[in-house]
Amino acid sequence: MMQSRESADAASSRDPLRVLIAGGGVAGLEAAFALREFAGDRVNLRILAPGAEFVYRPMAIGEPFTSGHARRYPLTDLTAAAGAELVSGALAGVDPARREVTTSTGETLAYDALLVCPGATPHHPYEHTTRFDDAHLDELLHGLVQDVEEGYVRRLAIVVPAPMPWPLPAYELALMASERAWDMRAEMDLVVFTPETAPLAVFGAEASKQLSRLLAARRVDVVTSAYCEIPQAQTIVVHPGGRVERADRIVSLPALSGPGIAGLPQDGDGFIPVDEYGAVAGLDAVWAAGDATDYPLKQGGVAAQLADTAALGVAALAGADVQPQPFSPTFQGVLLTGGRRRYVYGGQSAAGRDASGLTALEHGEQVPKIAARFLSPHLGLDQPGVRIA
Repeated sequence: MMQSRESADAASSRDPLRVLIAGGGVAGLEAAFALREFAGDRVNLRILAPGAEFVYRPMAIGEPFTSGHARRYPLTDLTAAAGAELVSGALAGVDPARREVTTSTGETLAYDALLVCPGATPHHPYEHTTRFDDAHLDELLHGLVQDVEEGYVRRLAIVVPAPMPWPLPAYELALMASERAWDMRAEMDLVVFTPETAPLAVFGAEASKQLSRLLAARRVDVVTSAYCEIPQAQTIVVHPGGRVERADRIVSLPALSGPGIAGLPQDGDGFIPVDEYGAVAGLDAVWAAGDATDYPLKQGGVAAQLADTAALGVAALAGADVQPQPFSPTFQGVLLTGGRRRYVYGGQSAAGRDASGLTALEHGEQVPKIAARFLSPHLGLDQPGVRIA
């Protein structure tokens, strides 16, 4: 939903527009840098965030395999670089009529425009599994990696839940575990159960085909269109059909729930409904971006692109000479394999043909796992020749 002409005219007369960004993750920070680029001094930015650090987590999956780690950045430095004020706390509720929010610390903050980016809450639908949590991966998976190295795990299963927030970590974990078992000359069968119709089908047919070849070469089986139950340890019931599978160890990825913020509309899972411009359904001067929204795929690069879309709308409200554009994400990322990393990308050619693919990166070539147009340069991730969506 586009903001009303009356709101835009009224807001453009104010200088600067008071913009509150709720959330200090990828979407919130990308929105702040985008707004500074699009609107300059027409906006006064405040970022509401509960922590003191921004943690760049996508490389954390390599920690148990000593092939990557999470990077940490002080939020004070990033918010200062965006020309924003950092306010400590989390978003507790919104009063759209008064254009005010309440925070977890009990503070009331006024705004002219609100951009909601608090992220989603992971939860684990399965018991009897090793639960994937990118905030504690080394701690959770260190023992599993040792068991793989010592040959105690003869069959490892990785389960992707439905609905599927983002499947890439399942394939990274499978490929790195397979590579480690090969290096240690340990015999191990490995299978991924996923509700996808094909591995990384969201990227496109060619990327999916190339990944399938890589998985087959590493002796990783993939069961697609699989909706799983795990009624007890080492047991997986696969639907449709109710087939029973066994595994020595089962790793399950998390599902996600929305933030369920008081005063904002939400679907049955707590996610915030937005239109193609990132505007929150039924509200004036409120946008949302990132995993908190009802857009089904949850990934940092997608979150950053939606943040850019929303920032254009806010900048237009502030009177900047910009034209809001509908959200049309591209998918890209880096696949960790235990060996050479792969750049995976999706898309279509001008003629509408599949233009996805999986490209091996050269040794030492650095490509950001999260492509954020405005945030990445401030994280030291702006590598020459890399497409930043």
